[in-house]
Amino acid sequence: MQKVERPKTLKENALESLREAITNNLLKPGDRLVERTLCESMGVSRTIVRECIRHLESERLVVGVPNSGFIVASISNAEVKEIYEIRTLLECSAVKACSQKATPEIIKKLYLLHDDIANYLLNNDVKTGLKMTKDFYELIFKTAEKHVSWDLVEQLNSRISRLRALTLSSTGRKTSGPKDLFDIVKAMEEKNAEKAGEICIRHLQEAYDIAMQTEKGAEK
Repeated sequence: MQKVERPKTLKENALESLREAITNNLLKPGDRLVERTLCESMGVSRTIVRECIRHLESERLVVGVPNSGFIVASISNAEVKEIYEIRTLLECSAVKACSQKATPEIIKKLYLLHDDIANYLLNNDVKTGLKMTKDFYELIFKTAEKHVSWDLVEQLNSRISRLRALTLSSTGRKTSGPKDLFDIVKAMEEKNAEKAGEICIRHLQEAYDIAMQTEKGAEK
């Protein structure tokens, strides 16, 4: 029988809404989180807002400032570099392993996810595009049987999504990014693990370069 999903609680919906506002750059680094404003905009109690902020603090998306409350956290250049190093290590290993284990059915699903990602980004629906990108990589990791690696990626996912949204603001990235994903799936279909890994490395290096350039531009 199909599993019946539990409806999300008010707190879970509020947490998801606030997290997405940060990862999609609607709330920018340094923006102050005013409890009353958040209560009114999300239609929830101050208790729920406080619980959400504490949760996001554990994800390092917000940071407490003495005598000032909480603000949206910045991501330092060192953190950006480290996140992309971890992503390169884990994602490229998963891509190579998936190349050897992916069935035609899995390849078909990856192509369909790629098409969805490309279409959503082309129509400037970054929020849904990011969600589909997460689904794309989750399928790769699980097909590769890299379950511990995926757990590690999940722990970083909020900051990864934030950086993805940042890079997608760059001219051409909404088309070049999905093109790389297509090329990765094509290499997987050909069972060419080395080629898939090389494309993955190039894809992440370009994303890292864009993220660093965008961060520097924001500082000026």
